[in-house]
Amino acid sequence: MTIVVDKVTKTFRDVVALSEVSFTVAPGVTALLGPNGAGKSTMLRILAGLTPPSHGTVEILGRDPRGDPGLFRSIGLVPQQEALFEPLTGLEFVRVAADLHRLADPGGAARRAIELVELDPDDRRPLRAYSKGMRQRVKVAHAVVHEPEVLMLDEPLEGLDPRQRIRMIDLFRDLGTAGRTVVVSSHVLDEVEKFGSRVLVIAQGRLAAEGDFHAIRELMDDRPHRLRLGTDRPRELAAGLLAGGVVVGAWISGAEAVTVDTVDVGAFRRALAGVARDRSARLREVVPLDDDLDSVFRYLVARR
Repeated sequence: MTIVVDKVTKTFRDVVALSEVSFTVAPGVTALLGPNGAGKSTMLRILAGLTPPSHGTVEILGRDPRGDPGLFRSIGLVPQQEALFEPLTGLEFVRVAADLHRLADPGGAARRAIELVELDPDDRRPLRAYSKGMRQRVKVAHAVVHEPEVLMLDEPLEGLDPRQRIRMIDLFRDLGTAGRTVVVSSHVLDEVEKFGSRVLVIAQGRLAAEGDFHAIRELMDDRPHRLRLGTDRPRELAAGLLAGGVVVGAWISGAEAVTVDTVDVGAFRRALAGVARDRSARLREVVPLDDDLDSVFRYLVARR
């Protein structure tokens, strides 16, 4: 395994950012999926050796990223923050990384990295004039200029247009296919699906689930769903849905509303109109209450 994380906890004063997180990562693309504030950036910073864990251990290529500076030659990092040297051109910025890594041909390596992310190495504009998408891509070029074995990217697709997103996703997949270890964080489920990758779900500082994308998707879809139904006969409608077995819970949540839990949304929606008709209940609205991604992550955490 390229990366081994064993019972890592990270605290900031009274805040627990990560709690007892353990996983391994092999060559290929692995996605860190989780809502904003889940601990993804903290985990990447620990993996890159930028901050130590409060408890637990991390190994990259069998070495300690915090105590072995020589390991940095094998790691590329794309941080979420945009701490760029703004007076420099894109080529100059990437050339700095090539020089720091003491590459044999830093100028040529910088040009190749710039072209890899579909930027113009001869663009003389300073980085301060770059768009959000261009800034993201030059950060990727900066991280890959020395051809690292391990590449870590924190929300790298943020700010890219649809075509640029496709190109970056293809690049990450190509690097993984070539035997590199690529770890990409995202809070967007659809992005992770396109990686075709193994997924680590982090929520509330804990590892909530892991596996291939399809297994994670099944876990998410298999959870109970909560909906609010607007109706003039909430008691009758609730009784009918419970009797029909299409909900696992129902309670009156207002003078003209009933809230229900179901584990099969498709069957529920197919049965709802018939139950309302049989109970002479007029339906005014059907509102999902927990279809946001944060609720999915909370459910996964509760399962563990």
